[in-house]
Amino acid sequence: MANDSTLESSDSLKAFGAALRTFRQRALLTQEQLAERLSYSHASVASVEQGRRMPTAAFVERAEEELEAFGVLRAMIRHVGRQRGLAVWFREWAQLEEVAVALCTYECRVVPGLLQTEAYTRAVMLNVPPPPSEEQLEQRIAARLARQELLGRRPPIAFSFIVEESVLLRHTGGEDVTRELIDHLLASTELWNVELQIMPLRQPCHAGTDGPMRLLETPERQWVGYSEGQKTGQLVCDREAVSVMQMRYAKMRSQALSPADSVELLRRMRGAL
Repeated sequence: MANDSTLESSDSLKAFGAALRTFRQRALLTQEQLAERLSYSHASVASVEQGRRMPTAAFVERAEEELEAFGVLRAMIRHVGRQRGLAVWFREWAQLEEVAVALCTYECRVVPGLLQTEAYTRAVMLNVPPPPSEEQLEQRIAARLARQELLGRRPPIAFSFIVEESVLLRHTGGEDVTRELIDHLLASTELWNVELQIMPLRQPCHAGTDGPMRLLETPERQWVGYSEGQKTGQLVCDREAVSVMQMRYAKMRSQALSPADSVELLRRMRGAL
């Protein structure tokens, strides 16, 4: 978990939130009323105003029109960075994600960040010492949730996720958090560009014992890898090394449950909670 020196300031996001709040108050609207007009939840509006959550492009456009903000919100959002709260070693990979055409992720520690709920993210971050300050925690949560916009990006990214069954059986955050998480995972599997496979708890032949990995295809049809340790991350560009990662990932896809069987397992796990 990163410390202060590895995180960017959230001042620009807070400034955007303050501007949104000012225009809302000028329009004599409560947060609840604005949320209804924007077709977003009250919690989403509150999080944006507090500088905790990166607003989507659709959110900004609707707010701009609904509040008649003179183009201020559109102009401000261009200066709000999307990498605050991300560890230094992860930022280069996060930039590549923004333009990727395909993204493959294998995780054996936690549910991948792109598929996490806010409650699960909070539980994960609070469980790993040293404990973050409240500001650090909200900053990191906002950064992780902002990355999830990639799931609906246009042009779309083709996602493949392989997650160990043991990660879900851990019940990080408790049963309520796990119920919400599994519901969220099931909903994610309904996205046409998302493929989720569960690696069963018992799998004698496993090609991923070297740990988590990510693979990404760029618009130029080049593949790049990424591996991460306790407080380090390594971008893998060497073609031979990337080829090895691709072979291992392909092998794991054949060893994991099929997408359909993975959905059935998730439903059984949800029913048992």
